[in-house]
Amino acid sequence: MAEITAAMVKELREKTDAPMMECKKALTEADGDLAKAEEILRVKLGSKASKAAARVTAEGIVALHIAGNRASMVEVNCETDFVAKNEDFLGFSDSVAKLVCGGTVASVEALGGHAIAGGTVESQRTALIGKIGENISVRRFTVTEAKGKLYSYIHGGAKIGVLIDLVGGDDNLGRDLAMHIAASKPKSLDSSGVDPSIIETERRIATEKAAESGKPAEIIAKMVEGSVQKFLKEVTLLGQVFVKAEDGKQTIEQLLKARGASIASFTLYIVGEGIEKKANDFAAEVAAQAAAARAA
Repeated sequence: MAEITAAMVKELREKTDAPMMECKKALTEADGDLAKAEEILRVKLGSKASKAAARVTAEGIVALHIAGNRASMVEVNCETDFVAKNEDFLGFSDSVAKLVCGGTVASVEALGGHAIAGGTVESQRTALIGKIGENISVRRFTVTEAKGKLYSYIHGGAKIGVLIDLVGGDDNLGRDLAMHIAASKPKSLDSSGVDPSIIETERRIATEKAAESGKPAEIIAKMVEGSVQKFLKEVTLLGQVFVKAEDGKQTIEQLLKARGASIASFTLYIVGEGIEKKANDFAAEVAAQAAAARAA
């Protein structure tokens, strides 16, 4: 049996908002497996116990560049929000987005050797680190060749970036859809783009919750399928209810059909998504420095 430490309980609580005792019980049942404990809490407490995926912990910005029918979007990370607003950091990020938009960069790994003003991406990155005093990295990028017309949206101090390729429709629709994506954060265009492992996790959780009802097997099967379909509507763009729907019911799929339009593709970047940033205990750090000074 794995030892359940206070730190483990604290980490699970921060991820789920569940009560401390519930977190400890879940970790004990899961033999210390954090991911399994999260699933257990979701079965017991519902969807509230899964906010980890939406939590953003790293700093940086999303930079966009559009040139004709081609567009690029880049996530550039740094250590603090203060540096994310630095003019030199912003200039570097914009230069990388412009370079990537040219379509000659094959991958993030290959990016460093490409030339930008005054040197290469890597030499400029290294120089910027020396000047600013923080680590800086280009995490990811995407390049879109439009089948229709490109629309973009940057939100929250460039913490969220959206790029959408809309076929048909008009500019108002394009802007509305980009803003909807930033607000609702779909995982994919439709269910075919959702990771099967995520669907399987939802199905397993729904099955365990439905089993507690004590209803007949055929009813439980329908309950499980209903839960999975509800989940897919919430995380796929076409299934989501349009944020500006006057009746509060019109889905994106229905909106597009009414406007004679379709979405060829979209990309959503959220700065730091999926990255866990170490939390610093400032008081402990000061105390440690003071102790070191006394010892010296």
